[in-house]
Amino acid sequence: MRVLGIDPGLATMGWGVVEENRTKLSFVACGVITTPAHISFPERLTSVYNQVEEILLTYQPDEIVFEELFFARNVTTAFTVGAARGVAIMCCAKHLPDKLYEYTPMQIKMAVVGFGKAEKQQVQQMVKLLLNLNEIPKPDDAADAVAAAITHLHAGRQREQFKMN
Repeated sequence: MRVLGIDPGLATMGWGVVEENRTKLSFVACGVITTPAHISFPERLTSVYNQVEEILLTYQPDEIVFEELFFARNVTTAFTVGAARGVAIMCCAKHLPDKLYEYTPMQIKMAVVGFGKAEKQQVQQMVKLLLNLNEIPKPDDAADAVAAAITHLHAGRQREQFKMN
């Protein structure tokens, strides 16, 4: 099974593809979708859509997982990131409507590190170890997306409870 993980963002949206053959996890690719701040908001959202679609066509995932948004303070950022996340979900739903899932940051930390309040560096180090990589995927947003994909593959039979409704 091939899973695409997405860490939502407007300026920078992380993505990572991980494959599982039997019980072995393999890193496929990761990166970031970026949109320049100097272009209009609608143009940025269009760019997100086009870049997500390109990733879907290139890597052909079987399932797609999103990290849920968590914002404690900045409402403006929450709205713009939420819009970018919505556009990414819309694009993914066009390709795999019944194969979209989501996990909270705490669930991802728990699945990857074993501790729901783990630090970002701990999660990144475990991503490196679990996938037997020479170095931590960069930038951080890409590593977070890879962690989301790993979480989904570790969920096994319970993954259906994380399906987007």
